[in-house]
Formats: sequence, C-alpha cells, structure tokens
Amino acid sequence: MTDSRKRNLATANTSDFVTIGLVVLTALLIGLNYTVMKRALDYTSPLALAALRASIGAPFLLLVAFARGERLPNTRRQWRAIWWISLSITTISSGFLVLAISRLSPGLSAMLSATMPLFTAMIAVRVLAERPGRRGRAGLVVGLFGAVFLAIPALGSGNTTLGILFALISSVSWALGAVLNKRLPAALEISPLMLVTCQILLSAICLHAAVPFIESWSDTEIGWGLALPLLYAGIPSLAVTFVLFATVLRRAPAIQGAAVAYLTPFFGVLFGWLLVGDRFSLIELGGGVLVVGGVAMLSTDPR
Repeated sequence: MTDSRKRNLATANTSDFVTIGLVVLTALLIGLNYTVMKRALDYTSPLALAALRASIGAPFLLLVAFARGERLPNTRRQWRAIWWISLSITTISSGFLVLAISRLSPGLSAMLSATMPLFTAMIAVRVLAERPGRRGRAGLVVGLFGAVFLAIPALGSGNTTLGILFALISSVSWALGAVLNKRLPAALEISPLMLVTCQILLSAICLHAAVPFIESWSDTEIGWGLALPLLYAGIPSLAVTFVLFATVLRRAPAIQGAAVAYLTPFFGVLFGWLLVGDRFSLIELGGGVLVVGGVAMLSTDPR
C-alpha cells in the first residue's frame, strides 16, 4: 500500500470517528430534552412551548452567525429551500414532537423518535437513490429492535394513541427534512449554521402565528419553572443540536445521519432515570446495547 493511500485511509477513518462523535453528542442533547420539555409542559401548552423554544434558539444562533461574519441568504432559491426544510424539521416535526411529549412518557417519546431512520431510509431510497449495504440494513433492524426494548416498560403507563400518532408524524416530517437537506442544491450553498438559524427563525414565526388559533397564551405561566427548561430546550437542545445535525448531514449520507435517532432513546431513558427516578430495567439496558450496536453498524457501512 502506498504512503498516499495510507494517508487517505487514515483521513477517512478520522472523519468517520468525528461523524460518529457528532452523532453521539447530538443524541445526548436531544435525549435530555424529553425530560426537560415534559417538565416545561407543567407551565405552558405544547405549541406555545414549541414557539417559545424556537424564539430563544433563533436569536441566539443569529448572533453567533453574525459574530462569525456570516450573512443572510440573498436569493429566492435559497429561501425556498430553507422554507421547505424549516417546514419539515423545525415547524411540523418540532410542533408534533411537543404535542406527543404532552401525551406520552419521556421513554416512549424517545423510542418513537427511533423510527425516523426507517422513514429516512424509505424516502432516501426513493428520492436520493441511497441504498444501505448489508451491514447498514442489519444496523437498521438491530437499532429498531433495541429502541422497542428500551420502551417496553413505558408502553403501559398512561400513554395515548393520539400521542403515538403525533410522534410518528414528527418522525416522518423530520425524515423528509433530512432528505430535503441533501436534495435541494440551494441548501448546500448555505453554511449549516446559517441554514439552521433561518430554519428556526421561520419556524418561530409560523408557530407563534398558530398558537392563538389552536391553543391559548393564557395557559402559559411565566416564571423560573418555565424559564430554565426553556433555556435548555431553546439553545443546547434546539439550536446546538440542529447545527450539529446539519453538519452530520453534510459529512454523511442522509440514512447514516439519521442514526442520531438510534441513540436518542438510550439517552432519553437514561436521563429520565437519573433526573426523575424512572426505572432502568434489564430490558432497557439490553435495548441500549442493541441501539449502540445498530448505530455502529449503520455508521460504518462502507456503502
């Protein structure tokens, strides 16, 4: 093997490890968010919470983007691409996610998010002609089985069918947005930071406009009980994770980027156990091992 080929392989391996690291960090931040938002819903309604967290995340990212010398997109093509991605990921998906969390336990909400890679794979095969190899397909199956085992203890704890439906809608919408992120050329002309900033900004406007027609702002109780969860939900969980996710999608195929959803249930259950005393059974531990194994298989698929 030539020195040049060795260097290329070393660079590729380093890139793989960085991508996997970004996937794990993104999943950790999102996993904690299920418990945090469940707490925040004691002080506000679901869509209002989605609107408020977007209203915190968007200005934060805008300041960071301007501090780095980035500029707003300046063509209609770019804004159209942002609109469609924003509608899918940060508006419909985020809105239905909070509606689901209000009707489900944090563990089941986290588990249902793991269906997103399956929907992403189905859409990516059709739209992007991305086809995982044998290892990737096996990783999909192993990861989904692990997600099911993680949530088995939560299935009988007062969850609603409507909540499950809302969670699945959220996953399908996120998957569509992930594919659009790769499919729309104009989106690739914008930095991940500015792309996500504009996505969340448009979502904040849309969600604020929807609240008076569907809910009521009178249900929101302003105070530290809401402010502290909102700060986490708006900045680390929303702003930071969406930038990380957009970066992952630039570095990897859409199906591989969707592996974020495999680790999310593991961290969702773990933080529920640590922070609110949820039981962490042997079934959940076994599911976590399968989830991590599925992520490893999918993320290292040569195809």
